[in-house]
Amino acid sequence: MSALLGAMEAGGTKFVCAASKRGEILAQTRISTGAPEITLAAARQFFETVIAEHGELSALGIAAFGPLDLRNGSPTYGHLLATPKHGWAGTDLVAPFARRFGCPISIDTDVNAAAIAETSQGAARGCRTAVYVTVGTGIGGGTVVDGRTLRGSPHPEMGHIRVARHELDAAFAGVCPFHGDCLEGVASGPAIVARYGAPLDALPSDHEAIAVVGHYLGQLTANVLLMIAPERVILGGGVMNSEPLLRETRAAAARLLNGYGGYGATAGSLEQTVVAPGLGERSGIVGALVLAERALADRSRQT
Repeated sequence: MSALLGAMEAGGTKFVCAASKRGEILAQTRISTGAPEITLAAARQFFETVIAEHGELSALGIAAFGPLDLRNGSPTYGHLLATPKHGWAGTDLVAPFARRFGCPISIDTDVNAAAIAETSQGAARGCRTAVYVTVGTGIGGGTVVDGRTLRGSPHPEMGHIRVARHELDAAFAGVCPFHGDCLEGVASGPAIVARYGAPLDALPSDHEAIAVVGHYLGQLTANVLLMIAPERVILGGGVMNSEPLLRETRAAAARLLNGYGGYGATAGSLEQTVVAPGLGERSGIVGALVLAERALADRSRQT
């Protein structure tokens, strides 16, 4: 019998849950992110329904917003840490599913999972190194090197770096509850709404928000290219659905690089390096399924 794999993409706005067998998605649902106990109960109920129809889960992959404790052996492994998402700090994302389903579970950040998906099936297929950045409710970045994700203590937090302020944006305090005007505080979806009164896709394509937000994301992109030297930087998330913003981000990064390190000084020179996701909005859930496959493979090697 083929393995039944479960996947959960835990986001600040929504949870996406899916089940797959033989590479085919059998069921999928979206759950609005509310209080932890309600949201996780709804996710468990989805998998209960899948199990009733298709049999027990063989493995589960969880791709979650952070910060997360990913240290094996830590007493808070799989827990959210001091997250900006109200009410979720300290939430255990692994134990509620491990207790009920008794299957191997692999957890990683949502951006690491998306990076895995893009290197295996998407815009970075065939690349040894790639970075996936999401710009939405929050901002985060995940890195894959030779098929493995970059972790640390607990993991990189690209969304909370300091950025030089745009001249049109000097008075905005930022929305990050921890750092104020870090990158997430000035360039995330909530920051755009707080500053301009509407999300980016509701503003004109020539609105100053494109230049301002692109200025900030260009700094992240240039720094990632210099520090990690990935073959691809993939910019995803709801805010990045704007083609003008992607172009401006490339242009801002190119201006900062100014031809250094083999990178060109124009936006066009980065068109093949700084790209949109090949899997669109599916990067996270596809990555969670890959995590489930790896959890099952690890269990098989241990038995």
